[in-house]
Amino acid sequence: MTSPRVFGIAGWKNSGKTGLAVRLVKEFTRRGYRISTIKHAHHDFDIDKVGADSYRHRQAGAHEVALVSGTRFAIMHELREEPEPPFEEILARLAPCDLVLIEGYKREPVPKIEARRLEASKREPLAPSDPHIMAIAADHPMTDTALPVFDLDDTVAIADFIALLTKLAPK
Repeated sequence: MTSPRVFGIAGWKNSGKTGLAVRLVKEFTRRGYRISTIKHAHHDFDIDKVGADSYRHRQAGAHEVALVSGTRFAIMHELREEPEPPFEEILARLAPCDLVLIEGYKREPVPKIEARRLEASKREPLAPSDPHIMAIAADHPMTDTALPVFDLDDTVAIADFIALLTKLAPK
């Protein structure tokens, strides 16, 4: 099995990563591609509601809980003191697709774009210390880099760049 095409969106909190990821998913889907995403959270999160049957199953100690309906399914895996799985293990669990967009995972050695906003929690650039950052998407002028710079809201140009870089075949 070949590895899927992967492209990341990195940046500090409030740098515009999620907005860019959502716009890119819409743009690539509009172009006819099948897109999957992986979002890394740096905190405890829950996608289940307190009191729901699946929540009760997890609270009772279930290792995995699968929720299945006629329109979607989800599998929640409780780590229960196990370490966070490596990125490659999560990637391997995804169904085949044209491109996997990754939000977060700042330190993974995958090609990525750095999102920068003036309102971000930190302003320290990631690109100088990460050779996997291929471009910057910012909401303000950038002059201190040799990397390609895109307006953070220019989704079409950013999608074109990603398609070219990942050798995504035209649809």
